[in-house]
Formats: sequence, C-alpha cells, structure tokens
Amino acid sequence: MSWKDKLTATRKGLRNLNGAMPGTAQAFGGLGKAVKSGGVLDYKTKEFVALGIAVADRCEPCISLHIEALVKAGASRDEIADVLGMCIQMGGGPAMMYAAKALECFDELTA
Repeated sequence: MSWKDKLTATRKGLRNLNGAMPGTAQAFGGLGKAVKSGGVLDYKTKEFVALGIAVADRCEPCISLHIEALVKAGASRDEIADVLGMCIQMGGGPAMMYAAKALECFDELTA
C-alpha cells in the first residue's frame, strides 16, 4: 500500500472514530490547535518534534500525518533526515527501521 493510500485509510478511520465520539474528538482537535499555534517554537519545529515521537513510538499513521504536515510546511529532505538521525541515535535499531519508513513516505509525498 502506498503512503498516499495509507493517509487516505488513516483519515477514513479517524472520521469513523470521530463520529463515534465527537466531543472527545473535538477536544483533542482543540488541544492540537492550541499547542501548534502558541509558544516559542514555530509550527515546523513542532512538527519535527511530533515526527520524532511518531518514529520513537513506531506509529506509521502518525508518521504519515506528520510527514505530510512537514511537506506542507516546506520541510526539506535534509531537514527530515537530520530529525531521523536524532531518532536513530535515541531509539537504536527499531527507530532506524521506522526512520526508513518516514523517509520513504517523504520521498513519495514529494515526488
């Protein structure tokens, strides 16, 4: 399955879940907006942090959503690779496997 297909499937699953618990989904969405719009770090930096956590937690759907956000924010392949290097340093072999998935996702979404 391509990363674009995975993004579509992730969004479909989230819409289904959000429909089952709209109050919780709305509150979680509000939290996301609040943390991404305030503070001293810019949006792209916050998405780099989120990508690092997604790789460390081995969450493919999270990786695809945060890579997509970083592509839209103008992140370069070199910036992504730098973040992934930190993920590998902190997470070892398992992080390396998911870092490879993240770079594959970036390459597909920017092709």
